[in-house]
Amino acid sequence: MSFLSDFKQFAMRGNVVDMAVGIIIGAAFGKIVSSLVADVLMPPIGLLLSGVNFADLSITLKQATETEPAVMINYGKFIQTVVDFLIIAFSIFAIIRMMSKLERKKKEVPAAAPAPSKEELLLTDIRDLLQRQNQEIIEKRDSKQ
Repeated sequence: MSFLSDFKQFAMRGNVVDMAVGIIIGAAFGKIVSSLVADVLMPPIGLLLSGVNFADLSITLKQATETEPAVMINYGKFIQTVVDFLIIAFSIFAIIRMMSKLERKKKEVPAAAPAPSKEELLLTDIRDLLQRQNQEIIEKRDSKQ
């Protein structure tokens, strides 16, 4: 039973849960970026390059036969994957950079000093009055001498 309780304690740590949420969101984000590249970005780029469909770009190493499929190097799909990676990497970089700037701003902005309480204001007034009284006593004493 100790093994199970240790595993439960490990799985319920905040970092593990945060990591799991990050992985799930990252996987969904990856699908969105893959669709963006394959369905939105690559068709216009292919059109600019004389109507080339990148997904279809390949080199045939061995032709297909009736019993065996063709052996091909699908470099067009590789190009799409590289573009996917670059967009994801840039997006993550932009998000982390933005978060770092926000963190720096939080650290740079000093917390405003809290307003003095009523007791502090009263004590300040009493101190000032006592200083004035002491000053008056010293002046009277000096004027008599």
